[in-house]
Amino acid sequence: QVQLQESGPGLVKPSQTLSLTCTVSDFSITITGAHWNWIRQPPGKGLEWMGDIRYDGSTYYSPSFKSRTSISRDTSKNHFSLQLSSVTPEDTAVYYCARDYNWALDPWGQGTLVTVSS
Repeated sequence: QVQLQESGPGLVKPSQTLSLTCTVSDFSITITGAHWNWIRQPPGKGLEWMGDIRYDGSTYYSPSFKSRTSISRDTSKNHFSLQLSSVTPEDTAVYYCARDYNWALDPWGQGTLVTVSS
């Protein structure tokens, strides 16, 4: 069964870079057609798609985050990562990774809360 697990610091200071990793189990991130997404949900707000990295390593970003976001991968570790620079308290959110495959955004990781605070 495919599983995704987010990991990274739960607290980041303003102006620093938020870094998270999503480790994928039982499914190679290089399988044709798979897109690997980062999505977040600020407190009391809806889900926000941030971007994805695809099976071939290409990346796509939401215009809302493009200037501050980088998504990369390590195929030897079967994981992909998110970096969000110049964070502010407004970047406090639960961050999720999710697979998009065969027209389904599934599964998702359990999510990890990242708080931006000094």
